[in-house]
Amino acid sequence: MNNHRVFRFMVLVLGLMVGLSVMAQRRKIQNKPFIDTRRWHYGFNIGFHDQGLHLVGNGYIDAEGNQWVADCDRQNFGLSVGVLGSLKLSNYIDMRINPGLNFGAKHIQFVNLLDGKRESQDMKSTYIAVPLDFKFCAKRYNNYRPYALAGFSVQYDLTSTKHTKLRTKPLQTALEVGLGCDLYMPFFKLIPEIKFCFGLGNILKKNRSDLTDPSQLIFTQSMNSATANMVVLNFYFE
Repeated sequence: MNNHRVFRFMVLVLGLMVGLSVMAQRRKIQNKPFIDTRRWHYGFNIGFHDQGLHLVGNGYIDAEGNQWVADCDRQNFGLSVGVLGSLKLSNYIDMRINPGLNFGAKHIQFVNLLDGKRESQDMKSTYIAVPLDFKFCAKRYNNYRPYALAGFSVQYDLTSTKHTKLRTKPLQTALEVGLGCDLYMPFFKLIPEIKFCFGLGNILKKNRSDLTDPSQLIFTQSMNSATANMVVLNFYFE
């Protein structure tokens, strides 16, 4: 999946928000000065994400000489919502759990190398996601505090059984890394964050007993593996 443009756009948005916050906060009184002394923090998030699927072909050729290759051919933006629980481990490290839902889709383009014929598939997905992340914070300056995060997430796709040409396993895992910044408002804390999720393991479902049409099996037979990935731009409110 080619995500270079969306990566640059999300990083630019996050950078602009942080930059504007720094410029606007010189010599200002601190908002919510004691919020970070609490052991537990609660909140919610809403954001956007781009789902992807990295497909690896195996060169399979059927009796008629057809050989298919496939990949995600476009950005696939979706909606993310969730709730947040954060435990303060030290002055600079928090542990976060962020159960939520990711609504989106992955558009797959298939190309037959024999005659150039094209087929496509919209893999609509609704994930129940439970990320567990560690947040490594810098020292607070006025009303902002940048941080980095790293963690692990488990996701379950509620719609995987409805996929057609290709089907993925419903249970998926991923490593997560990201950057964000705590922005201290007068009555709450706003946290913009960009996060990159890298899928672990092959999630392609090869055993397709649900397909009775042999012509549809060629797509699964032509793929060796599939690995999910996701880019998430979230806004947390604490």
